[in-house]
Amino acid sequence: MAQLQEKTVEAFCPTITRWSRWKDRKKRLDWPLFPGYCFVRIAPEHALAVRKCTGVVRLMTNQGVLAAVPDREIEDIRTLVTSGMAYDPCPLIAIGDRVEVVRGPLKGAAGWLTRKGPHSRLVLAVTLLGLGVSLQCEAADVRPF
Repeated sequence: MAQLQEKTVEAFCPTITRWSRWKDRKKRLDWPLFPGYCFVRIAPEHALAVRKCTGVVRLMTNQGVLAAVPDREIEDIRTLVTSGMAYDPCPLIAIGDRVEVVRGPLKGAAGWLTRKGPHSRLVLAVTLLGLGVSLQCEAADVRPF
């Protein structure tokens, strides 16, 4: 971020506060809300200068043209981050998508998301039998499969 600021590039890297635990202590740390991503507002002619910054791997493009995240979406995230409300990152998954559990006792299991919201449901299936088992899950504990 410092290199971007030196180049007077408007940058936004939203964070979330998490507790990190070591053997002897716990500490609150700010982690990127979207790991690996930082939002910048640049003109296409400044893309090379941004690419040369340490840590920048690439800029998002769509068919070779810089991809722009809508200003409204960035402002919505900025408003949330500064609101003081509790929030957690979660994958953008639709009902019916096949997902894999990434945390908890079912880590590694795969199934289908059948309901979203405060009572998300995951169905684990035995397709050969045409049967499944439905269970409640946290959206943050699954990712698209």
